[in-house]
Order: sequence, then structure tokens, then C-alpha cells
Amino acid sequence: MDLRQLAALVAIDEVGTFSAAAARLHTVQSNVSTHIARLERELGAVLVDRSTGRLTQEGLAVVARARRVQSELDALVADVTSMRDEVAGHVRLGVLGTTGRWLLPPLLAAMARRHPKVRVGVLEGNTTSLLPQLLAGALDLAVVNLPVDDHDVVVEALFEEDLVVVAPSGHPLAELDLVGLDELAAHELLLPPPGTSIRVELDRAARAAGLGLRAKAELDGLRLIASLAFEGFGAAVLPATAIPRWLDGDWRLVPIHGLGRRKVSIARRRAGLLSAPARALLQAVTEVVAERADSHVRVDLRTPAAS
Repeated sequence: MDLRQLAALVAIDEVGTFSAAAARLHTVQSNVSTHIARLERELGAVLVDRSTGRLTQEGLAVVARARRVQSELDALVADVTSMRDEVAGHVRLGVLGTTGRWLLPPLLAAMARRHPKVRVGVLEGNTTSLLPQLLAGALDLAVVNLPVDDHDVVVEALFEEDLVVVAPSGHPLAELDLVGLDELAAHELLLPPPGTSIRVELDRAARAAGLGLRAKAELDGLRLIASLAFEGFGAAVLPATAIPRWLDGDWRLVPIHGLGRRKVSIARRRAGLLSAPARALLQAVTEVVAERADSHVRVDLRTPAAS
């Protein structure tokens, strides 16, 4: 088994065919075929379904490990380069859309200023989509919601924020100065899908009060929910930082009583060491959050604590 074989398998998984994988790797298709055939012989399993170009179950298991191997090799090169010179290399950050809206501009500016040779790649998503990519090695760090119940992930708390109602003018909830769970349960809401972190918090609080929430629509993405709420499609429960301070419109923001806060953290894999670029980015994230979080209404800085 060698690195070229693993790279060939990763490329096939990403682009879907042997010929496209060869183009991705700047080689010829016969080389890719040879690498895969040798890897399959060594492992004693078919890794690629030749009729579809898709990986088999065995292939998916191998490619997940292959990506982590590639990630560790990238980190090795970055560490050695950074020991000889300034920090350099590539780091990949996953981030919640509502947090990235205000965090990324100062964060990317800080990284460009402090570490101009570090290339920062950013992937927007929610906690349920970011954590698998973090564990697979596709991301080095991820800004996610708590709780994170995975022993293979280490988290450091960043900040907490209130959950609030955004209701169009004329909506019954917009007439209130404080919304309780009973008022929330009395109206259809724009909600994230079941199982996502904020929906879990909402459903847990409602069940504890003997209530159930009703969805006008279930939408995967808080920024999408926020946009629809701002446009007047319906009332939504959103984290405080989802509402830009500069945004005006025909809607009202109302505090919620009896609901827990959104807890945001930065996560990394427990196994392996962070590369020098990832360590630099982690430091920049914590510093930028410390500088910016308190400027948001209903947001409080947390003292970072690993778990």
C-alpha cells in the first residue's frame, strides 16, 4: 500500500470516474486503474464498482481513512515548513452560517495580517453536517453548537447567546414584549428539522412544559429560516446573532422566557495533532470571538474549557 493508491481512491470518490480521477491527479487512466487494482489485491476486497464508478462499502471505509492519512501528511509538511520559516500551509474551517456571518470578516483579516502564507478554506454548514467532515479529516476545525456527544471530538466553548423570536408585524407574537413556551406552541413556526441542535433544545423545553411545537415549514439552515422570517413568511426562533444589527424591516424581535441558550464551541478531532496552520487559526478564532462577541446584544463570552 502506498500513498498514490490512496490518492487514486480519494480522487475517484470525489469525481466519480477513473478518467476524471486521472485528470485530477495529472496522470493517465491506466495508472489510476493500476493503483486501485493493487490496493484491492492487497486488501482482498473490491473498493470500486466498475459499472457505476461508485465506491463499495469497503471502499467507503478505506477512503475515510485515506482522507485522514492525507490530512496528517499535509499537517506534517506544514509543521516542518513552519519550523523553518513562518507558519504556512492550508487549514480548513467549518462554520455555522449565522456565526460565520459576523466571525469570518475579522477572522480572515486577522489571519491574512498575522499569517499571510496560510490559506484558509471555509465550509458553511450546520452541526450535523460539519461534525462528520471533521471526523473524516475534511475539516481541521469546526465552529458548532453544543452539545457534541462524540468521544472522538474535543470542544472548547466560545460563547452563549439567547434564542429570540423574529415575527412579522401583524403576527400575534409580534404584539408581545416577552414570549413564553405556551405562546410559541400556539402558533406555527419556521423551524429547523428534528435532530438539529436548536430544534432539539426547542423540543426538549416544550416537552418539559407539556407542550408541542408546530412547524409551518421545516428548513435546513438558520440563515434560510432567518431570511424567510425577515421577508414576512412566518415567525421563527433564531439565535441572537442571526439578526444583523444593521438590518431594518417590517418585523419585530421578541425575547423568549423559559428557554435555554445556544452554546457555540470550536471542535477538533481528539486523535492526531493540529497542524501549525490549524493551531494559528484556533488561536485567531478564540481571540476574535473574545473581541467581538460582547458587542452583540444577548451574547456572552464563555471561558473556553475542553471536554
